[in-house]
Amino acid sequence: MDFYDLMAPVALIEVSGLEWFGGVGERAVRNGARHGTPILSPPAGVRPDPRINLFFRTGSMAGASPATWRRYAYSLAVWLDFLSVFDRCWDKASVGDVEAFKDWRLTDVLNGGRIRPTSFDTDRAALNCFYGWAATRCKVVNPVATIRTGRRPNRRGGLADGSGLGGRDPLRPAGATRRQVKWMLRPAFEQWRDIGLRGYGFDGLRRSEWRGYNEDRDTAFVDGLYGTGLRLQEWASILDVEVPSAVGPRSARLWLSAACIKGGGEGRVYRIPRPALTAVHAYLDPLEGSRAEVIRRARRAGRYADLAGIRVVTAYNARSKTLRVQGDACSELLPLDVIGPDERRRLFRATSEGLEPLAVWLAPNGMPKKAHGWEDTFGDANARVERAWRGDTVDADSEHMPCPLWARPHMLRHSFCLKWFCVLSLVWELRVNGFTSEELKDLREQFGDIWYQLATLMGHATASTTRDYYLEPFTGLQVDYLMSLLDEDEKTGIDALVRAVAQDTGQVLTEVPALPGDGR
Repeated sequence: MDFYDLMAPVALIEVSGLEWFGGVGERAVRNGARHGTPILSPPAGVRPDPRINLFFRTGSMAGASPATWRRYAYSLAVWLDFLSVFDRCWDKASVGDVEAFKDWRLTDVLNGGRIRPTSFDTDRAALNCFYGWAATRCKVVNPVATIRTGRRPNRRGGLADGSGLGGRDPLRPAGATRRQVKWMLRPAFEQWRDIGLRGYGFDGLRRSEWRGYNEDRDTAFVDGLYGTGLRLQEWASILDVEVPSAVGPRSARLWLSAACIKGGGEGRVYRIPRPALTAVHAYLDPLEGSRAEVIRRARRAGRYADLAGIRVVTAYNARSKTLRVQGDACSELLPLDVIGPDERRRLFRATSEGLEPLAVWLAPNGMPKKAHGWEDTFGDANARVERAWRGDTVDADSEHMPCPLWARPHMLRHSFCLKWFCVLSLVWELRVNGFTSEELKDLREQFGDIWYQLATLMGHATASTTRDYYLEPFTGLQVDYLMSLLDEDEKTGIDALVRAVAQDTGQVLTEVPALPGDGR
């Protein structure tokens, strides 16, 4: 499996009789491929089936995001490999084959790479989408058993109108209804970050062999994820022109482009804490930051000069959030809200020293880092933390124990949500002090309680997503317990927030300043 990379230069191979073929990239675009479109190839000696790759270039998948392509392509590749073991062609697969695939992926003791039910849910969706397309395009029977009612089922498996004619998808695993949500408190996050990305040990001392070539980049990235609550794709796609000055309020405002948001929709404002913004600026520093060094190395290697399909930005208007992009005949204005993650990797500016990317996060070769590449960064950090935790000697009791400290990108988003749940819960309790139960009920119906505010912070379309999938275990906890989950710095910030919220209510006492001339 591979993916079209229309930014990479492709050497033209002159073969007699194939002059009509033209450039590989141009021909791929004419055939419906885009940057990031998957290519699935069979093992050597097996004739490729062009219908499989056509799936990603036509129908609903043609307009899908590269992240969706990637997830579905991996699921489809595993399925095709599974069928090849039994010498079964994909267009002859049966319902029994799909059920056997599910059993092998989830429960077969002979499979050392079994996955969780939530992961198989992606496989199920990918196969259903693929065979749904093939049923119309290639007249292939869909072997994926699926409930089709014509109306959206509710969370309990029935129809939304309560008619009871619906049912649970028979192929969907029972454990797929609840997401595997994990949270990290700030002390745990900082410990994981310092050990996994900054070369420290559990004793708080930096390891002598640590080099940390990308330390400022990686720590700034994870600090930003933890501080903003953005999804991995969203934070990985920011441009340097979108980063505000480090001098300003405690929490700076940034704009999240509509084209970078999961599922599309409208762009929105998000905030970044000052410490996280300071870390980003340290990485962007032209003299001391590592980003400037990788750009210089890329220029010396001539990587930017050989890129195909780049767009040169000549100006940026912060008020209208538009870029002026150089064209063949004249320049054009391009709103940031229409520039998706893939296109952002192709934006460069010309300087006196040469081209440089607008993308903030760069790989060691100087090219904009792909969002899925950060999964490897987290994996490497988790491995370092585990090695540090186990040490040089491992006793029999702890040999098979999993390391208790680890992180995934989406965990940091969950943790951001938990922190603000604590904040908003405390503020809500103070503001509604003295209301009757009926008045509270009316107030929640009118203003949505804290869930509407949380959904806004998280960028969720509905408050139910935040409540049901992110924080359900915490909905019954008291505010005093939630406050105990926070560290002292966060409690100080919440105290300042409560003062501002309650200053006109007369319900909260604060320090009393001394009277002028009073010596007491």
